Amino acid sequence: KLMYLPDRYVKGTCPKCEAKDQYGDSCEKCGATYSSTDLLEPTSSLTGLKPTRKKTSHYFFRLSDPQCSVFLRDWVEKDGRLQSEARNKVREWFEAGFIDWDITRDAPYFGFEIPDAPDKFFYVWLDAPIGYFGSFKEFCENQDIDFESFVSEPEATNKKTELIHFIGKDILYFHALFFPAILRFSGYRTPSAIYAHGFLTVNGQKMSKSRGTFITAAQYVSAGLDPEWLRYYYFAKLNSSLQDIDLNVDDFRQKVNSDLVGKYINIASRSSKFINKYFKNVLADSISHTLLETMKSQESIISNQYENREYSKALKNIMYLADSVNQFIDREKPWKLAGVDNKRLHEICTIALEAFRLLTLYLKPVLPSTAKRVEEFLRIPEMSWNDVNYKMESQHEINKYHHLIKRVTEADMDKISPID
Repeated sequence: KLMYLPDRYVKGTCPKCEAKDQYGDSCEKCGATYSSTDLLEPTSSLTGLKPTRKKTSHYFFRLSDPQCSVFLRDWVEKDGRLQSEARNKVREWFEAGFIDWDITRDAPYFGFEIPDAPDKFFYVWLDAPIGYFGSFKEFCENQDIDFESFVSEPEATNKKTELIHFIGKDILYFHALFFPAILRFSGYRTPSAIYAHGFLTVNGQKMSKSRGTFITAAQYVSAGLDPEWLRYYYFAKLNSSLQDIDLNVDDFRQKVNSDLVGKYINIASRSSKFINKYFKNVLADSISHTLLETMKSQESIISNQYENREYSKALKNIMYLADSVNQFIDREKPWKLAGVDNKRLHEICTIALEAFRLLTLYLKPVLPSTAKRVEEFLRIPEMSWNDVNYKMESQHEINKYHHLIKRVTEADMDKISPID
């Protein structure tokens, strides 16, 4: 039986860089985009045979229209809209010249069939922005929010809002050219910014469903692994560039155990046992220290690093603060003060636990579940970013310490393996 092959069902050699085993719409190695008919040595991914070319009719979006091309050039060049690497890539596409965009595919095809056009379907990358807005529209209806005020062109009318696309670098072509054009000329607001990330590799190999080197979130969670481990590891590697990151299982285990257990959680476990044993879980009153002031002074720096998507820098800064807290405890040696100078012991452990609270606040965007457990352990209200200067009341009582994050074991790592 003959069938029209969608782009992703055709593989071959990239016509630009000659990379092998590339899909029919774009090259994963050089980032070039092209028609599936431009592939060198094309084969069907279903049969392995060379496809036969047939004539068919399609609908096109006129990117080549002067009004559209002028808009896209102005939109892309606005400061803060795209990362510098992404903007340079889009400029390459501009230099190659605008061509009209084929927005239809022949049956059989996943997606929406076009009314009054038998066996014609909208291309999935035309569906996508409509789906995004459709999901948001449903949310607005459920929450009694004025949908139109948020999506109207050029900006939201009820308050200042941002519309940001977080994407992989392989779909930059669609988000930086097609989506803005579709939104602009259908009367909707365009993205305030597009933030693209690189690829995720596993043990140095590219993740791919079709190549059988894929790890799913469902597989990770169903194996009983803590999502906070993975989120921390990703944040520790991510930055604002298009650089790829690698999930190396040995590095994953070492990083989580060293940072989260050895540095961060260790502060609570080694301090709270003295508060429990000698002071009936009650903290000392009105404690101040240069260590705490130094930690509070980092709030704006860490906040800006998060805001600018320099997540690895933020976590490196936070772990540096965790090191300073552990060094403080090592210098003060609370284990030697016990039964000798209990007043000083009380103060040292209280300072350490307040420092632990500040570290938790800074880590909360990455470790929300852990932060909730810490709030319950310290018996404090749910923290927001503005709670840097929060003060616990006199005679504040905490709960007895229980493990807040467990270590990653070799058995845990055995559960992380690519699946076919």
